Amino acid sequence: MRVLAVVPARGGSAGVPLKNLALVGGVPLVTRAVRACRRAELIDEVVVSTDHDGIAETAREAGALVVERPAELSGATASSESALLHALDTLGEDPEVVVLVQCTSAFIDPADLSAAVRKVLGGEADSVVSGLPTHEFLWTAGGAGVNHDPAVRPRRQDREPEFRENGAFYVMRTAGLREHGHRFFGSVAVQPVPAQHAIEIDNPEDLELVRALAPFVDAPEPIDVDAVITDFDGVHTDDRAYIDSEGREMVLVSRSDGMGVSLLRRSGVKVLVMSTEQNPVVAARARKLGVPVLQGLADKRTVLRDWLSIEGLDPARVAYVGNDVNDLGPMSEVGWPVATPDAHPRVRAAARVVLTRPGGDGAVRELCDRVVAARPEPPAAAARTRPQFGPVAIGDVRVGDGEPVYVIGEIGINHNGDVELARRLIDVAAEAGCQAVKFQKRTPAICVPEEQKGQIRQTPWGEMTYLEYKERTEFGRAEYSQIAEHCRERGLHWFASPWDVPSVAFLEDMGVLVHKVASASVSDHELLRALAATGKPLILSTGMSTLSEIDAAVEILGTERLIMMHATSTYPLPPEEANLRTITTLKERYGVPVGYSGHERGLQISLAAVTLGAVCVERHITLDRTMWGSDHAASLEPSGLEHLVRDIRIIEQAMGDGVKRVFPGEEAPKARLRRVTV
Repeated sequence: MRVLAVVPARGGSAGVPLKNLALVGGVPLVTRAVRACRRAELIDEVVVSTDHDGIAETAREAGALVVERPAELSGATASSESALLHALDTLGEDPEVVVLVQCTSAFIDPADLSAAVRKVLGGEADSVVSGLPTHEFLWTAGGAGVNHDPAVRPRRQDREPEFRENGAFYVMRTAGLREHGHRFFGSVAVQPVPAQHAIEIDNPEDLELVRALAPFVDAPEPIDVDAVITDFDGVHTDDRAYIDSEGREMVLVSRSDGMGVSLLRRSGVKVLVMSTEQNPVVAARARKLGVPVLQGLADKRTVLRDWLSIEGLDPARVAYVGNDVNDLGPMSEVGWPVATPDAHPRVRAAARVVLTRPGGDGAVRELCDRVVAARPEPPAAAARTRPQFGPVAIGDVRVGDGEPVYVIGEIGINHNGDVELARRLIDVAAEAGCQAVKFQKRTPAICVPEEQKGQIRQTPWGEMTYLEYKERTEFGRAEYSQIAEHCRERGLHWFASPWDVPSVAFLEDMGVLVHKVASASVSDHELLRALAATGKPLILSTGMSTLSEIDAAVEILGTERLIMMHATSTYPLPPEEANLRTITTLKERYGVPVGYSGHERGLQISLAAVTLGAVCVERHITLDRTMWGSDHAASLEPSGLEHLVRDIRIIEQAMGDGVKRVFPGEEAPKARLRRVTV
């Protein structure tokens, strides 16, 4: 052993009781000192010298050896040198260099430690002290200049810096320590440390100061936890609410948070939203994220304790994200208290981590990325045994097994050529909690069969040919630009089913995130090749198709970015033709995520599809099923769509994780009703 670090950490402290176990950034001071030493390149071993059992246990957990210090060396008058020499005698081996590291300095850079050690090992100095460069002018109490002549005040740039000893660490040759009995001897050098690392904790005010600084000084690191709990207002949102003229509340959230939460859930991390508010906005956002939510909580701390107990989680391996003083209680219960950058000062001071992104602008995503970074990669064998299908990314949303169901409101041609009606249907989808709306795009001159083009049709706009009718109801660039903007404002994806190759090019120019293959187009291989060439995710409906026809389509489209939709193209769909077990058949045959496109009346069949594993659900939507048009009768009206999305989110929560457990609600009846016999 060439270099030994010794951390004196007695249990007594006059200024701050049990100071060496005080938490800074959620980590005990003694642990911070040990970690700095262990990360220093040139330090071979770390010893903590203490007279306190709690400090000893914490030091061992941090990876240090522990030397029990006798009572005569543990009083307030005992010198640090006596602790060093006792540790050396106890170990029975003298290293070439010994490093004295003080817990009272919360921010010690391992690189500074190694630089100081290098000066001693390289013969540049016999003893090195950490110091803060300063140009301060010092005065005596009597008004005399200590390091300057008051009559001659040179400019800062004309003066060499002096160094204020900050007490963080001292490096010395062991032989010199033995010979002189103190840490300063021979050639003494200074190792400069930055101002933010130079604060020494002597009193409670110093401790509060370093706690406030810790989130900004500590280098970001992966957050290794098994669960993430978040407050809602100020974490998922910017802590503001928007009220429309009808009193409906809206909030601003970041769509990137959804991807982050999805990555967390996929990596096995539990997620929970807690809120003191009882607000449908909170519930709606939680449903969209696919995570449980507890609302209307008067005492978050007690509820959190109960939840951790039910889930069997170690609080030390849990993160809680908050922004206001009502989050201080639950933050104190977990190993990783986290705050947003604009949180209340007391919350920032209590946090182990302060995020850089504010609430509503990616705070949740930032935390999720740091948690995922700490998760171990699955072993190769485990990766081979995982299901092959999905998920497929559509913009910032992942669609596949284990993800929230992707709900698509199909507007199709139910807009009847009226862009204002399309906007109202987009609003219906957004307010119900859908993630996307879908249209149909045709070039009528190509898609309408020759024998039908001249046929006369009765329409709401009068008598016209079928070709004229199809052109009258088709949207162009101006209408789709309005649709795209309105969908962006409402937080929805939008896309369409192109029925011909020019329509593919049109939709590509409009920048859609995904393309849909209508059931009628499964055998249109020219269209399929054009869609495959876009490189975009593709959703393939399989109505009125045989397996051999689907095989041929998949051969063209590939499976890397493919989502299938089980469908039966009967309008409206009778239950006996739903054949929902085909969802499993398609998953097993093609190894891709499979959803359900429904044309039935009512909700039961779509909800059953979700329980059978449908990863997305598409339903036609309308303002009124009695409106003119071929698809309105088999569509959902606004209340039906709202109930569908609500019930899908309930089913997702009810499916659970398959682990049998006794839930809190069962405890009382269990105690009252359970009879145990032997």
